[in-house]
Amino acid sequence: MKINQIKVYLEDPNPQNRLKAIVELRNYPPNVVVPLLKQRMYDKEFVIRSFVAMGLGYKLSDEGFNILLSLIENEKDPNVLAEGANSLAKYGEKAIPHLLELFRRESHWLLRQSILAAVDEIGSPDVFLQLCQWGLEGDDLTVKLASISYLRKLKGTPLESEAINVLLDLSTSEIVAIRGQVARVLGIFEAPVARAALAQLREDLDHRVVAATLETLL
Repeated sequence: MKINQIKVYLEDPNPQNRLKAIVELRNYPPNVVVPLLKQRMYDKEFVIRSFVAMGLGYKLSDEGFNILLSLIENEKDPNVLAEGANSLAKYGEKAIPHLLELFRRESHWLLRQSILAAVDEIGSPDVFLQLCQWGLEGDDLTVKLASISYLRKLKGTPLESEAINVLLDLSTSEIVAIRGQVARVLGIFEAPVARAALAQLREDLDHRVVAATLETLL
């Protein structure tokens, strides 16, 4: 599609045409695409805003980075924020402070899981441990379980012992799913305290936790 037609479609009342225009922008360079995406960053349709956020991650530029910062500051829909976080992460280390602040500020499970996955590619161990700790302090069980799982990424880093300590604290949780997840992750660590805690979990009163400890033997 020619750029003039794309510009017309971007202003079309029909959201399907606006969406089609955004998809067609994939064939153009950042200096053309980014200003046009900016025009639709406050579109009334969250799907279109999501595609704008996604598109900004494929057309990297200084302007695009600043637009993404504005988006994550003002957007309310967690789906759009998750796409914005994914795109922001493609800018590497300079995105980390903004992703940390977004994670701290927003508690929605989809957004937090997206940030955990994104920072996994670019973050240092201390950044990753901080995100996991914040996730564990929240109320969402899905995020808690993801945070526990991501602690395995700290194996072999200077923060391995701190990750193990977090797992040890959680190994006596009243929530079965948490104890089970802890068992799965403890199994990858070779430190004696981790092995001892895993052995204790093999004696857990809930068979699901015991089964989780056995998964580590496979």
